[in-house]
Amino acid sequence: MKYVLIGIIAYLLGNISFAYILGKIFAKKDVRNYGSGNAGTTNALRTFGKKIGAMVLVGDVLKGLIAVVIGRNLGGQAGAYLGGAFAIIGHNWPVILGFKGGKGVATTIGVMLFVKPLLTLICVAIGIIIIILTRMVSLGSIIGMACAPLVAILFVKPFDFKLLLFCIFIASMSIYRHRDNIKRILQGNENKLKL
Repeated sequence: MKYVLIGIIAYLLGNISFAYILGKIFAKKDVRNYGSGNAGTTNALRTFGKKIGAMVLVGDVLKGLIAVVIGRNLGGQAGAYLGGAFAIIGHNWPVILGFKGGKGVATTIGVMLFVKPLLTLICVAIGIIIIILTRMVSLGSIIGMACAPLVAILFVKPFDFKLLLFCIFIASMSIYRHRDNIKRILQGNENKLKL
């Protein structure tokens, strides 16, 4: 029963869309009607600017972190992974926004910061380098997340099979959510960030 409770709490936390809420409060706009149509950090940054984008980033990271803390307190390591997974799912497919959310990158960072901080920092650093080199947030996000299983194998000692499975889950989720971006990258017409 406790795992069901963790899943429900984490999913509902994930449903809190800071891109939607802060866009409505400060810009009087629905982020889903602009840019990529995603209710996530990158689209909020492009649509509303750096200030609101930064607030959305912090909010999305924190909700992932809080979900894992609640999961850990209620159900140990398994509860932490479950809480993290459902927070990401809740962000990506929020029932309160008709299952149209973000792509889960910032929320995943929040989850992983609690689960394995060093792994997270390595993957984020890789992602940032890719973004700087290409100016494509999507490509940096995809590569940063896709590196997580490899980083888990190379840098986490002793080897943690549950962590590896979780990293495969987050990498798969990120690639799936970025599938349209991948098509645009391959076609050479992906949006680039103005640095």
